[in-house]
Amino acid sequence: MSCSGDEGAASQSLRRRAFSRALKVEHDLTVDLRELGFADVTLMLDLVSLVRRLRQRGKRVIVYGAQPQVLRLIEMMGVHRLPSVRMAGPSPA
Repeated sequence: MSCSGDEGAASQSLRRRAFSRALKVEHDLTVDLRELGFADVTLMLDLVSLVRRLRQRGKRVIVYGAQPQVLRLIEMMGVHRLPSVRMAGPSPA
């Protein structure tokens, strides 16, 4: 799954379909954030919900390539500390 552009409250309804599809994965889910320029709390809350539901099914979420400003939000919200989340891949300096 990948996120790109700006993700906030205004795009929350648009990402529901992608998150619903992500719940059906049969393996760990990789979330590619390399093209995500902006995210707000609503994306992080949706991501936490997705992580928790996948964890119940024994799956992990690998978060890949977060931009510095998005990485700060991930860290501020504690998403990176969830037991089934692994941060991976390059992140621009």
